[in-house]
Amino acid sequence: SKLQLYFIFQWLNDIKASVFSVRFLTLCARLHRVDYLEKCVLIRLKAKKLGLKAFMNQSKKKQVAIIGGGAAGFFSALTLAEQNPKIGIHLFEKGRAWLTKVKISGGGRCNVTHQCFDPKRLSEHYPRGAKELRAAFHTWQAKDTLEWFKNRGIAIHAEADGRMFPESNDSQTIIDCFLTEAKKHALILRKNQCVESLDLQSDGRFLLKLATHTYESFDAVCLALGSLKTGSLSLGQSIQKMGHHIEPLAPSLFAFNVSDARLSSLSGVSVPKARVWIDSVKQSQSGPLLITHRGLSGPAILKLSAWEARSLKERSYHFNFHINWIGGVSSVQASEILASQRKTKGTRYIKNTPLFELPKRLWESLVSYAGISDKQTWSQVSKQALHSLLTELTEGCYNAQGKTTNKDEFVTCGGVCRKEINFKRMESTYVSNLYFAGECIDIDGITGGFNFQAAWTTGRIAGTAMAQI
Repeated sequence: SKLQLYFIFQWLNDIKASVFSVRFLTLCARLHRVDYLEKCVLIRLKAKKLGLKAFMNQSKKKQVAIIGGGAAGFFSALTLAEQNPKIGIHLFEKGRAWLTKVKISGGGRCNVTHQCFDPKRLSEHYPRGAKELRAAFHTWQAKDTLEWFKNRGIAIHAEADGRMFPESNDSQTIIDCFLTEAKKHALILRKNQCVESLDLQSDGRFLLKLATHTYESFDAVCLALGSLKTGSLSLGQSIQKMGHHIEPLAPSLFAFNVSDARLSSLSGVSVPKARVWIDSVKQSQSGPLLITHRGLSGPAILKLSAWEARSLKERSYHFNFHINWIGGVSSVQASEILASQRKTKGTRYIKNTPLFELPKRLWESLVSYAGISDKQTWSQVSKQALHSLLTELTEGCYNAQGKTTNKDEFVTCGGVCRKEINFKRMESTYVSNLYFAGECIDIDGITGGFNFQAAWTTGRIAGTAMAQI
């Protein structure tokens, strides 16, 4: 209304009308852009609170936009704030909650990192990005991550398999730590604000278009988007316009859908160390294996899915694979153990004498599938039946008819081409002051805390570089 416009003019005169354009305000009124008028009011109130000199000085600060409120986004923002508090840091998150993957990781405990402190060995757990991360881990690795949390009162413990969790075994501990640090460093947290596109301006600054159809300009931008899947397609297109290439996206870390008589009644059964492979046993992965109501999961399966992510996508997730249920025992050793049962336990029923510490129900299923009857003893079994049992134990063939992913927790391979990023700074090799961190890059690790470590490392390097703009 004219009355509202009058009051705005009066408020502006209090701090110097030259800061704003009266013509702009008049245009806003004519176009009924109340949102712009409200912004003017907020700016005036902020100026009154700070004082004109402080307000004008603040407006001259370098402004950085970090897009993505996940692990990599927060860590790059906090690193930047620690190293250059004079920069205005805006952290954008399109969703309603911060750090959603941190929240659900490790069954709600947050698998912070992995107990591996040698950069070379650590990098070997990444199907894509191992070479680049090997160098990056010399700058920031798991040991540094633990020290960072320790300095903020968060103790981390390791489990037998090397996975590391907060002592509280509660992911909220990590989230609270980040939010406390964000408040301490006065980060500008902008939740529920989706950035739709990113454009490079002639002066080298970046213009962000928000879903609210408003535009904001920044001196530097860090993309920490997570996967460049559907929700980030428009930003992916923006960086492609700047010359970057997006490597094809494919799910990683997923379970196999298997419908097989050997597994049909075994949901919930697991083995501590199985070995699984697709085409060659030389490319096998090992670890715990879990039978589910849909098929097979567990670290062994998830690791195999990561290493074969693109290959399995090409096969439309229909493929044959093999399982050695007694992964720590070779087929030769297993054959000798089976043969020895004829002499030591000849009168006992095979079905009732599980070997290799296999769960009884699994053993019974494999014995039956090998053609051995319930009442057959070790001394009665034929060499052919014994060989069939050996095959089922050490190289049973199964068929996958699809995949199952946790819609919130799964990892995606593919993303911004690694060759187009300077990993010493996580900066674009094409566009100055454009940075990348986390899963939006064509980097992904196997299960066990490796993907979070890649987020901490790339976020740290990007934050350090942005502190120098």
